[in-house]
Amino acid sequence: MAEIREAGTPDAGEMLTLQRAAYVSESQLYGNIHLPPLTESLDDVRAALRSQFCLVAFEDHRTVGSARLHTDGADGHISRLIVATDRQNRGLGTQLMASIEEAADPIIDRFELFTGHRSKRNLALYERLGYREFERRPAGDHVVLIYLEKNRRAT
Repeated sequence: MAEIREAGTPDAGEMLTLQRAAYVSESQLYGNIHLPPLTESLDDVRAALRSQFCLVAFEDHRTVGSARLHTDGADGHISRLIVATDRQNRGLGTQLMASIEEAADPIIDRFELFTGHRSKRNLALYERLGYREFERRPAGDHVVLIYLEKNRRAT
């Protein structure tokens, strides 16, 4: 099991490096090297760390995962769930999701996230964790974003 803790601005560089490496496979799925996680700058990550609740996961002093949460009233929006490519399919994504849901303010009634329609592994993970699709939105270049939600009180 990874050690998971709240991320701070000193983690920004490692988080950005991990993010870019992890999103290469998503970029290949969609034939688009301009996905927002790949174009985000170090300053953007630092700003996210200041404005959102972020977790970072470590194994043997190596950053292997992260996730972000921002709130809007009683809704928690989860984003940038990232797992190092060599650590995928070993439960780390599940561990990060459980950690971010557990750490969220108790007023959060509902969690929401999205992923692309071709991201079958992501969709399978979220559905396994109790998330259900509620909307699809076109996002250009033949990409459809699938929005999923989970009611905290129903779990």
